[in-house]
Amino acid sequence: MAEATAGATTNDKEINEVLAALISFLIPGVGQIYNGQTSRGLAFLGIYFAFWVFTVIMMFLLIGFIIMFMAPLIHIAAAADAYIQAGKINAGEVRL
Repeated sequence: MAEATAGATTNDKEINEVLAALISFLIPGVGQIYNGQTSRGLAFLGIYFAFWVFTVIMMFLLIGFIIMFMAPLIHIAAAADAYIQAGKINAGEVRL
């Protein structure tokens, strides 16, 4: 019987880190779902949705237009998280 090596993952295939980051940059949270981290991805999607609901409401007070320029920060954070998590999954640091 073969022994499991240290850092072995339960994945049969390696996750493409760049693809995960790109997907999550386009739609925050979807890269995490691609990684197999559905709860984490849904959390990012929920935060993103809540951000836009808040922004639309604030537009009635004329400050929503300023707040909406913060949206790229969510895209960048989601992409960075998807990339880092994919690397950790591939290295066996995070199990699915």
